[in-house]
Amino acid sequence: MITTLDTTAVRADFPILSRTVREGRPLVYLDSGATSQRPLQVLDAERTFLTEYNAPVHRGAYQIAEEATDAYEDARDAIARFVGARGHEIAFTKNATEALNEVAFILGDPRSGDLAVGEGDEIVISEVEHHANLVPWQELALRTGATLRWYTATEDGRIDLDSLELSEKTKVVALSHQSNVTGAQLDVDEAVRRAHAVGALFVLDACQSVPHMPVDFRALDVDFAAFSGHKMLGPNGVGVLYGKASLLDALPPFLTGGSMIELVTMEKTTFAEVPQRFEAGTQMTSQVVGLGAAVAYLENLGMDAVAAHEHDLTAYALEQLQEIEGVRIIGPTTAEHRGSAVSFVVDGIHPHDLGQVLDDQGICIRVGHHCAWPVHRCLGVQATARASFYIYNTRDEVDALVAGVRHAQDFFGTR
Repeated sequence: MITTLDTTAVRADFPILSRTVREGRPLVYLDSGATSQRPLQVLDAERTFLTEYNAPVHRGAYQIAEEATDAYEDARDAIARFVGARGHEIAFTKNATEALNEVAFILGDPRSGDLAVGEGDEIVISEVEHHANLVPWQELALRTGATLRWYTATEDGRIDLDSLELSEKTKVVALSHQSNVTGAQLDVDEAVRRAHAVGALFVLDACQSVPHMPVDFRALDVDFAAFSGHKMLGPNGVGVLYGKASLLDALPPFLTGGSMIELVTMEKTTFAEVPQRFEAGTQMTSQVVGLGAAVAYLENLGMDAVAAHEHDLTAYALEQLQEIEGVRIIGPTTAEHRGSAVSFVVDGIHPHDLGQVLDDQGICIRVGHHCAWPVHRCLGVQATARASFYIYNTRDEVDALVAGVRHAQDFFGTR
């Protein structure tokens, strides 16, 4: 187990980081909050699957189909353990957006019984949410006649749990573990306690936390959670839906068709047990295997070491950026109780213009509203520049970012 990250060794596993861009400039990739890079170990795992035992899982009775099924289910078990769950408590989706939509859709199905959301019920979210954990709940409220309410954000972009009182009408509370804009972390224990105290289900958007820190869904006592593979060194096209076994057992499927059935006649269909009930059709097998390899890679590093490395980088970035006159951090200004997504604005320079100048320097950041318009409006800005750090980033790259911002100020004549 690695206790301190050796970034030189880590970076050697990511060939893309050694390339140059923009006429020979070193690539400085600071956009892992949007999508992370993949290590060779993940690419090799997918390649091995595809070249040695690519076959349909849970279908064929021949050898390579059995091997494919074993690889798929072994990956499921590994991914589940990584987040403190059991294999039958996770179902694979194409991304976290689909997973959150799946929960919202199913909870609007009257077949969900006492768990179903209906007219007069309340759904609670927050102003800090990514659109993937906002729009599905808006749609659920429209379909069912439920009322959508939300926690407001504090001045530094945290979810203010005291801004709203839950009640016996509250059916679902859906919040992000860590903001993709401000980096602010939610007090999940307290949020779950308040939701369960009024009998509400709690849904956690864990896209920005699972890749970066130890997370145990069962210990947190969340009812549902979602995260994406591509943000945690894994392939595109695979996401994870977690649900407590007792809840999944009681819910109807979202998609129907092959693989998720028990018995089909012309008159009716009965459905398979979980998790197959929520995995209709041919699954993203090589991507699941790749995500299993990503989990193994992160476990080898140690999630405590990952979190410590990112905490150091984030603290350094916040310190250095705030030394630049005209730069304002959007979110917590210290590294305590926050993740490694650092959003900021620069006086006199639109974020899109800043991003263009940084790109000319070989520096990759995200600019815009980051699929989170409401929190930007709440904090008084239309757009931000965001640097987000991961296991392969270094202090030298933070220095490059800071130098790039100063260069942009010189270019636009704002300092």
